[in-house]
Amino acid sequence: MKMLRARLFDLAIVLVGVSLLAFSFIRMIPGDAVAIMLGANAEVTPERIAAVRHRLGLDQPVYEQYFHWVGNVVQGDFGASIWTGKPVLHEIATHAGPTAELTVIALFLAVVLAVPTGILMARVRGRAGEPVIQATSVVGLTIPPFWLGILLILLFSTLAPNLSILGYVPFSQDPLANIGHLLLPAFALSLPILANLARLLRSTLLEALQQDYVRTARAKGVSARGAVYRHALRNALIPFVTSVGIMAGYLFGGAIVIEQVFTIPGLGQLILSAISQRDYPLLQGAILLVTLVFVLVNFVVDLLYAVIDPRVSHR
Repeated sequence: MKMLRARLFDLAIVLVGVSLLAFSFIRMIPGDAVAIMLGANAEVTPERIAAVRHRLGLDQPVYEQYFHWVGNVVQGDFGASIWTGKPVLHEIATHAGPTAELTVIALFLAVVLAVPTGILMARVRGRAGEPVIQATSVVGLTIPPFWLGILLILLFSTLAPNLSILGYVPFSQDPLANIGHLLLPAFALSLPILANLARLLRSTLLEALQQDYVRTARAKGVSARGAVYRHALRNALIPFVTSVGIMAGYLFGGAIVIEQVFTIPGLGQLILSAISQRDYPLLQGAILLVTLVFVLVNFVVDLLYAVIDPRVSHR
């Protein structure tokens, strides 16, 4: 219970800090939201600009705007978009589906491929193929997902010019087309996470293989394969599982970037449009909710780790 209260307090502090930074930095972006909204119109007068600023509450001191916004957020009201007039939560909900799908598929690919890859990396230790596998994992760890996405688009547009790989098809409309459009961006997004998880599993698996209980099992005649799968892997997966939860938050943020490469109408498109239009309420709400997802995932991971390893809750 003490650990739970401490984690909740940390979560609240992070959210308050992010809300303050997001609110402040957004207003440092050059350009006036009202001027951009009204555009180069001959009928735009200083009086009309002042009237619009007053209607949007932008004529108030910045600190008053912040406290007014935070007070509404606490009550579940994130405001309305300056451009569309629709509630911010409605705009975010409309675009969150593709981002959530992309994140889930990328996480699934990373986990499913990282486990056999990490086991293989551990089993080839000291053999001829180890340098090649290690070098490949480093490349996968360092390659930018957006750059890999561009390479994949160029490759498939050359090999299969008639194949549609850009855009997004709702799952309810065509499930196969939905998965087909998301596989390439999901793979590009998951590769660094895959490499990271595989290297982590390799390290923890090699450490577990050095433990006394594994040596005892080997002395009793258990094969090397059996020692890995029946004894060492179970303990090696504990830090792996907790890292998966942390990586999920990073994937959610990374999806916003990869969406621009594959023209997926998710939160990335929404946030970039809000930046270019200086749509303060929409941008603030989107950043705050993305951060909330990230910290909640980490919060759940902390609780999960305490369940897996009860010693953590007593620290």
